[in-house]
Amino acid sequence: MKHVTQQELSAFLSAMGSGRRVAAGSETHRVMSLLSAEAQRLTAKLNRRFRPPEKIRALMAKLTGRPVDPTFRLFPPFYTDCGKNLRLGKNVFVNAGCHFQDQGGLTLGDGCLIGHNVIICTLNHAFEEDRRGDLLPRPVTLGRNVWVGSGARILPGVTIGDGAIVGAGAVVTRDVPPRTLVAGVPARVLKTLTPTEQKGIPQ
Repeated sequence: MKHVTQQELSAFLSAMGSGRRVAAGSETHRVMSLLSAEAQRLTAKLNRRFRPPEKIRALMAKLTGRPVDPTFRLFPPFYTDCGKNLRLGKNVFVNAGCHFQDQGGLTLGDGCLIGHNVIICTLNHAFEEDRRGDLLPRPVTLGRNVWVGSGARILPGVTIGDGAIVGAGAVVTRDVPPRTLVAGVPARVLKTLTPTEQKGIPQ
């Protein structure tokens, strides 16, 4: 398997961070395919048998290309299309069956709780029929102490504010204000969390 060089990785991350369209068959698209193959190899290794937490963190460090904090916890299976544009804070917990499409940039802030089978997307396809293979990267950012319920879907370009809660099964298509509860398809704000409900959330 051909490995991506540090120079290629830096150019890829820069291109994805620019938000510009990634043309099918371009150099950026080629590197993306190589990173996807590496992610498949590492997630297959992660998912195929039981591993203690320290081994899971070691594999996640290889997958992301960054140190993973000792407080990070993950219950496999876990799937990602890339890994190299995923940033994990401290005290993050990811439950089983999650799918992170992180090519466009995905950040999970300190204290995030991610429920079972959550899907987070950072790419869209071009609308034009003859350019549908082109990709449109849009980063997703979860602030501190965000709780995402089981089966939720978070779409490209969404920012979720500190302390917010995303209800189970929600489809989040737009930004979520801090310390609010959203739910539904598409997700909408149901309430602002009371001071009692916010207890323990850093202000």
